[in-house]
Amino acid sequence: MSLRIAIFGQAAFGRDVAARVAASGFEVVGVYAPPEGRRPDPLAELAETEGWPLFRHKRFRRRGEAIPELVSEYHALGAELNLMPFTTVILPPEIVEAPDHGSLCFHPSLLPAFRGGNALAWQIILGAEETGVTVFRPDEGVDTGPIVVQRGGIAIDALDTTASLYFEKLYPVGLEAIDEAVQAVAAGRADLRVQPEEGASFQGLVGERESAIDWSLSGERVDRLIRGCDPQPGAHARLEGETVRLYSSRFRSGQETSVPGTVLGSEGEALLLSTHGGILEVGKIRRDGDSKKPAAHGGLRPGQCLGSA
Repeated sequence: MSLRIAIFGQAAFGRDVAARVAASGFEVVGVYAPPEGRRPDPLAELAETEGWPLFRHKRFRRRGEAIPELVSEYHALGAELNLMPFTTVILPPEIVEAPDHGSLCFHPSLLPAFRGGNALAWQIILGAEETGVTVFRPDEGVDTGPIVVQRGGIAIDALDTTASLYFEKLYPVGLEAIDEAVQAVAAGRADLRVQPEEGASFQGLVGERESAIDWSLSGERVDRLIRGCDPQPGAHARLEGETVRLYSSRFRSGQETSVPGTVLGSEGEALLLSTHGGILEVGKIRRDGDSKKPAAHGGLRPGQCLGSA
């Protein structure tokens, strides 16, 4: 069975999902991508190349209500299924629930664990050892709808950052999972499973407050915070009134008597910092008004002490 599909997404993942859907013989009747910015959006570029109807709205609600003209615009497409591979815009139920086959949304965790918009970061920050992806049918809650496809068994390693976890591990699995879900819907064999309450958790967005380094914590926890905030927003400490963001960390357990946050020296391109329970190797830093660079070349000297943000 062929399906008329509308895609709400962005970036390379949205592009690759759209390309895969089209290659499988489904009809892409409309693409919704973010408004034009400083950089071209890969999904929008593909839509223009393929001649698919392209819409670039900033929002779909006005004062809490669906914008009628945008709902009408969407209904005119005649979509039978919505795909949401990577969208940050909140869609009204007049769009989410409109197609005959509803909507499918991608999430980078094994739901019901790690619901929310920064699931990748929190899995690393909170020390999860294994992850996976979920394709579900959205409902009125936040990532609470019934599961269509779920694939797990993906290890979160001691050096994983949010970027490596996503691009190197979950990205290809996510493409496969979405394809499996669409094929199941098209064949009429999609098995929707209600999410259990056991193991459910929700975490908010990771902003400046959540990414602030507290040197009173163990070295393992500081390391996980840095990797979970890499590349965005960058875990940060303070140095003489300046914000210093740390990236590409590795924790080495052992005895360390210096005050946590103290610069011990460098090793190759990396900077070595004291923490509770060992040494933190930091590969890159970014200081106020500067670009990201190898940590050893960031101007920090042995004996300087980074403070809690």
